[in-house]
Amino acid sequence: MVSNQKLFTVGNFDFRLQHLLVIGVLALSVSISMMIRSTPASYGLELFEFDPFFNFRATEYILENGTDAYFNWIDEKSWHPYGRNVSETSQVTLHLTAASLYPLFNFGSSVYDFTILLPLVFGSLTAVVVFAFVRVLGGTTAGLFAALIFSISVPIFTRGLIGWFKSEPLGLFFAFLAIYLFVSGFKFNKGKISLIKLITAGFFLSIGLSAWGGILFFVIPIVLFYFALPFIKNKNNFIMWAAPVFSASLILFSLMFERTSTFIIGYAGLAILLPTIFIIISGVVMKFSNERVKIRNCAIVLISFIASGIGILNSGIVGLPTFRYLNAVNPFLTAQDSLTDSVAEHTTTNLSLSFTFLSVFLIFAVIGIWFLFSKKTINLKTDMRIFAIFTSIIAIYVSSSFVRLELFASVGIIILGSIGLAILSQKIFEQKNQNFTKLIFPVIIIFLFIIPVTLPENNNWLSWADFPPSILNGGSAFSQFASDDWKDAMIWLKENTHEDAIIASWWDYGYWITTLSDRTTLADNATLIDWQIKKIGFALITNPENSWHILSSDHSEDISEYLGEENVFAWGGQTYSDWLSENETNKDCKHVSATEAKKLNIEINDCFTLGQGLDADYIVIYLAGERFYIQDSNIPLYTLEGGGDESKKTWYALISNHEVSKYVQDDNITPTDYYMEKSTLGMLTPFSIFKYVEPNTGRTFDDYYNGFIPVYASELKFKDPENDPFYLVYASPSFYSQEPGPMSTVLIYKINHDYNS
Repeated sequence: MVSNQKLFTVGNFDFRLQHLLVIGVLALSVSISMMIRSTPASYGLELFEFDPFFNFRATEYILENGTDAYFNWIDEKSWHPYGRNVSETSQVTLHLTAASLYPLFNFGSSVYDFTILLPLVFGSLTAVVVFAFVRVLGGTTAGLFAALIFSISVPIFTRGLIGWFKSEPLGLFFAFLAIYLFVSGFKFNKGKISLIKLITAGFFLSIGLSAWGGILFFVIPIVLFYFALPFIKNKNNFIMWAAPVFSASLILFSLMFERTSTFIIGYAGLAILLPTIFIIISGVVMKFSNERVKIRNCAIVLISFIASGIGILNSGIVGLPTFRYLNAVNPFLTAQDSLTDSVAEHTTTNLSLSFTFLSVFLIFAVIGIWFLFSKKTINLKTDMRIFAIFTSIIAIYVSSSFVRLELFASVGIIILGSIGLAILSQKIFEQKNQNFTKLIFPVIIIFLFIIPVTLPENNNWLSWADFPPSILNGGSAFSQFASDDWKDAMIWLKENTHEDAIIASWWDYGYWITTLSDRTTLADNATLIDWQIKKIGFALITNPENSWHILSSDHSEDISEYLGEENVFAWGGQTYSDWLSENETNKDCKHVSATEAKKLNIEINDCFTLGQGLDADYIVIYLAGERFYIQDSNIPLYTLEGGGDESKKTWYALISNHEVSKYVQDDNITPTDYYMEKSTLGMLTPFSIFKYVEPNTGRTFDDYYNGFIPVYASELKFKDPENDPFYLVYASPSFYSQEPGPMSTVLIYKINHDYNS
C-alpha cells in the first residue's frame, strides 16, 4: 500500500507516508479548532463569561503571593462579611496550572492576556489527546476522525472559546489524557509500562477532577468497566493488580486537594472502591471455581456488591451528591429551589437543541453503534469495545439533564461516530472493483462534515462561535452587540469609591465587580451561600423602605422584621414554627442550619441570625434593551427585557418567596404597575411605561392586555441625594447615547446612609 511507503529512517524508526498523513490530519484538526475558538477575538480580546474573571484573579494571586499563601487564602472581598476559602471552593489545578505555565510561556504578555489565550491552546491540543484515546479503542483511522469531529463539535468549542478560562478546557484535556492512559494500560499488558500508565492515569484524572467537577462523569464508565472486566478479560491475574493500582493512584492523588478529597472520601470514593474490591474477590472466586460455574459465581458476587453499594448510600454513612450530580444521573429529577432553576446552564436540554448541536454526526454515531454491537463485522478487542460502549452511552445519557452537559453528548458521539466511520471506510476500501464507490465515499464524508459548519447561513456551527465576550455585551440577548459599558462602570467604581466600599448586586455580576473594580461584594457566581443571594433578591424586589433597611444596616443588626420571620427561617432550612418549638428558651437567637454553619465556619450553637443587615454602600443595576424613535419625533423610546436585571424580576420574586403575580403580568415578563412604582428594582429602573403596543397591528394602548409589549420612556425616580434612600451616581455611556439600537446600561446607585426612614 502507498500509505506504507517508507520516506526516511531515524535510528530504528521508519518514517512512512501514513505517519505524514496522521500528522497532517492532526495539524488540520488543531488548526480548525483554533480558528473556530478564536472567533470572538474579533470583538476584542477579553475574558469570556463570568467565572474566568475570578480564575484570572486567583492565578494572579498565586503569582504575586506564592502557592502557600494561595492555599491559606480567605478572600475577604467575596461574600461579605464571611469571605471565601478559595482553595476549598475552587478549581485549584486550573489556577495552579496557569500560574505554573505563565513564567515559561508568557512571551511578554500580561497575566490577563495569558489567561485569555490558555483555554484556546488547551482546547485545541485536546484534539490530539482525543486522537490517542480513540486510536486505542478503534484504531488510527478512528482516532483521526475523532480529532476532526472534536475540532468542530459545538457543545465542546462553545465552552472552550478564547477567553473561556474556566473548568472545561483544562478539565477535558486532563480527563481525555487520563482515560487514554487508562485504556492503553489495560489493553496492552506490558508489566512496568502498564503500571506507569495506570498510575499516571490516576494522577491526571485527579488533576482533571480538581479543574472541573464534571469530570466525575468520566468515572462512571470506569466503574462499569471494572464490573465487566472479570467477565470479558481472560488474564485475571493482570486485572487483579492493574485495577487496584489505578484506583489507589486516583484516590491518593485526589487527597492532595481539598475539593477533590471531599469527592473521594464520599460517594465518588465508594464508587471506585467497591468495584475494585469486586475485581479482586471475583479474581479469587474464578481461580478456585471450576469452568462451568465461574461466570455464575462472579455474577453472584456482582449482585451482592451492587446491593451493598445501594445499602451504604441509603444508610446515610456516605453523603449523596449535590442536586447537579443527582440530576445528571436522574434527568427526571426536578429542582425544588428557584435559585438552582434560575441558572441558565442548568436549563433542561431538548431534542431540537441536541439535533442542532450534533446534526449529521448522529448518523455516524448510529453506524458506530451498529458495528460495535455486531460481532461479525468488527475486529476490535472485546474489552475496548465494551469501554467504548459504556463511555458513549453514559456520556449521551448524562447530557440529557441540562444544557451544560451537552458537551458529554458530543464525547459519546465522537467515540461512536469515529469508530463507525473508520469501520465503514475499511469495508468500502476493502471491496474489489468498486473504484467509483471508493472515489465518491471521501467526497460524501467531506461534504457531510462541511454542511453543518457553513449552512444555514445564520444558524451554522461557525455562528455559534461568533458572539462577543460577555463583558462586552453584559451577557444580554443582543448576541452581536458589544460595548465598553461594563468596563467603564468598573473603572468608575475603582476610581470613585472608597477601597473598603461594599457593593450590592445580583450574584451574576459579583466576579466582574471584585476583579475589575477591586471592591468587596455580597455574592458572586460561586453561589456559595444561597440564603445571602435570597436576601439580596428580597432587597431588590421589596419596597424601597424595607430595601434600605436591609442593605444599609450593619451586619450586627437584626433586620428580620424587614425580611419577614418566615422567610428568614425558610432560607435557613426550617419553618418559624419548627424553630420556635426547638428553641423555647432562646427565641431571640435564630440559628442557621448545620449545613449553613459549616459553610461559614461557625459553631452551630453560636447565636447567629440569617436576618442580619447586608452593610452595603452601593447598588449596581444592569439593564438591557433597545432604543428607538417613532416617526417625526426626536424623543427616544425604549423596549426592555434584553437579559439584564429587568428580565430577572420573576426569578427575584420566586427566589425570595414573594408572590410573583404582584410583580409581573400573566405573561411572566411584563412588569405590573406595582413593580414599576413600589418595588426597589422598579424604582431603580430609570424608565416608566409610556404605552403598550399590540404587536400585530402596531396600535398603542394605555392599559396592558395579554400579548402587548410595553414601551418605556426615560424617567429617573431617585434623584434627591438628601432625601431619597438611593441616588444615582453613575450611568454607563449607552444610557446617555441617542443612537437607536441595543442599550447595555450599568447603573450605580449610592445607598444614602443618612436617609431618614
